[in-house]
Amino acid sequence: MAARDRIQRYRESGGASDLVRVEVLVPAARRHDILSHAAEMRAEHRQRKERLQQDIEDALSRYGVRLLDNIDLDRLPEVAQKVKVIAKALMERGDARAFAMGRRMLAEVER
Repeated sequence: MAARDRIQRYRESGGASDLVRVEVLVPAARRHDILSHAAEMRAEHRQRKERLQQDIEDALSRYGVRLLDNIDLDRLPEVAQKVKVIAKALMERGDARAFAMGRRMLAEVER
């Protein structure tokens, strides 16, 4: 596989699939500021995505069968979409703890 193909595949379905490339003109003295801010934003995005994935795993381990009745998570490509569906199902079909978990998950997605 050529390097160009690997890069394209990484951007479409790999770790960078939900990031976009941005080019801006800034003063040379402030270049480091922009790069460090971009690194912070990527780190926050990664942490948020990991938290959402952990929420999905927790919900499925606690309420799996009740939760997944007529829901096919494999058809949803993004983690945020899966979290929304699972959170709404938790709020509809679960107990008080499931309702609270669903509200917390929705709040995390909407931030």
